[in-house]
Amino acid sequence: MSRLVMKFGGTSVANLERIRRVAKRVGVEVANGHEVIVVVSAMSGKTNELVGWVRETSPLYDAREYDAVVSSGENVTAGLLALVLQENGIDARSWQGWQVPVKTTSAHGSARIEEIPSANLDAKFSEGMKVAVVAGFQGISPEGRITTLGRGGSDTTAVAFAAAFDAVRCDIYTDVDGVYTTDPRVASKARKLDKIAFEEMLELASLGAKVLQTRSVELAMRYNVRLRVLSSFEEMSDNAGTLVCPEEDIMESNVVSGVAFSRDEAQMTLVSVADRPGVSAAIFGPLAEAGIVVDMIVQNIAEDGRTDMTFSLPVDQVDRARTAMEGAKAAGAINFHDLIADTEVAKVSVVGIGMRSHAGVAAQMFAALRDYGVNIKVITTSEIKISVLIDRKFMELAVQALHDVFELEKV
Repeated sequence: MSRLVMKFGGTSVANLERIRRVAKRVGVEVANGHEVIVVVSAMSGKTNELVGWVRETSPLYDAREYDAVVSSGENVTAGLLALVLQENGIDARSWQGWQVPVKTTSAHGSARIEEIPSANLDAKFSEGMKVAVVAGFQGISPEGRITTLGRGGSDTTAVAFAAAFDAVRCDIYTDVDGVYTTDPRVASKARKLDKIAFEEMLELASLGAKVLQTRSVELAMRYNVRLRVLSSFEEMSDNAGTLVCPEEDIMESNVVSGVAFSRDEAQMTLVSVADRPGVSAAIFGPLAEAGIVVDMIVQNIAEDGRTDMTFSLPVDQVDRARTAMEGAKAAGAINFHDLIADTEVAKVSVVGIGMRSHAGVAAQMFAALRDYGVNIKVITTSEIKISVLIDRKFMELAVQALHDVFELEKV
């Protein structure tokens, strides 16, 4: 019998009425002949509430107890859904991470899945269980402690189960009905995609699209797990949502598939840094040690043995980055004349596997931004994406302009 993984996010299980709707959807798949593994998040808002309680109790909290508390939201949802399924006449059982078990690393709060043995669930399926309701976002460390996978970790849990149990597909139910060419709230012409390649989805997720967690897409691509993103509030149909799949499953791709953006960006420049071997390591080593996520990097042409180094980073990490750089300077590791931070920038990117075989995408993108008076501060590229850093006040204008110039509203 085929296995299907269904994942439901917090808004899909926000109350008992919605949990009953989820149970009906699961029941349809059971009737279609699937053995179903359902991965659930905590009810909408519950994880934030639990995190708040931990921080209020202890500002310098024990990460192991943090995981014990915060993981409980998913346990409640799993138990409630299993009860509703049982009331509907479906043989279902809830499973916490340690019961499966979902074996993870010991990095509390950001653990990574290492293995999901199938024996326990396989045994129950063979005994007649039709649905295993698994608490997402959690696992168990080698020391036997509960761990959590980081925010959005239920997506990763679902994909990992689909890979471990050789599922025909992993359906991710959210409050949106698929993956769009860009955020419809920014560009009214945004169009829902029927299919998108793993690589494109990974780029969009990493560049600011909130539909799927980046780690879940990485895992799906590595194990070739077909994902379907769809809404738990829309009617079920065979062509609902967006299928995330291998590139070869897409007949013909547009040059550009989507426009992604991130508002919460900052730009930092170290002015007049010595241009010598090892200076980059001296800068980015301390930033890495401080947990700063650096993205776009530009080094100006050296003049008189000095250069400027510019990079982008999340806006909420600016103060930590400044402290790290001042510390490195005080220790004599680097020397710079000034440190300038611009916290009013945004990143806008175009993504598409069609860029591999089409020239002129960058020229078309830059011309469109020029025509709308948008100045580019930093540029980075990869094989299937082009990203620019611009003033944040022009972000929505830039997204709309690029969506129009690449005619993404057309099928």
